[in-house]
Amino acid sequence: MYAGYLEEGDRCQERGCKGKMFFPPVDNCSCHVSPPCTACTTNRLICNECGFAPVEPEYKDIWAAPGLASREYKPKPLDKTKISYRTKMHTHMSQIQEGVYPAGVTKEEVEAVVKGTFGGRFEYFANGRFMYIAYTD
Repeated sequence: MYAGYLEEGDRCQERGCKGKMFFPPVDNCSCHVSPPCTACTTNRLICNECGFAPVEPEYKDIWAAPGLASREYKPKPLDKTKISYRTKMHTHMSQIQEGVYPAGVTKEEVEAVVKGTFGGRFEYFANGRFMYIAYTD
């Protein structure tokens, strides 16, 4: 059984085979539309003599669709004992700073932490939660 990684041109790992590993020609390539295409990213090495194809390792923490791999997004938890926030996309010249703050913290103290390069404005600030639009450009 094969254990490890093979590259194009490597010797076949099957017992007694003297073949070389290669990538077969790709059918239905659409890289000209949106590279890299699924046909190219799922092309697998095979032996030119015996047809051996190594089994790819399984990844437990990654889901994979043909040609795609991604980790599940989990936002960081917000800490209510301090000024804690997450940054989200907004426009090409601003960001959304959304978060929490402990009791007794003023609007000015929160703004000092989340303020953008060119200022910003609060969308809301109440009950320990805030949303601030930070102007970055």
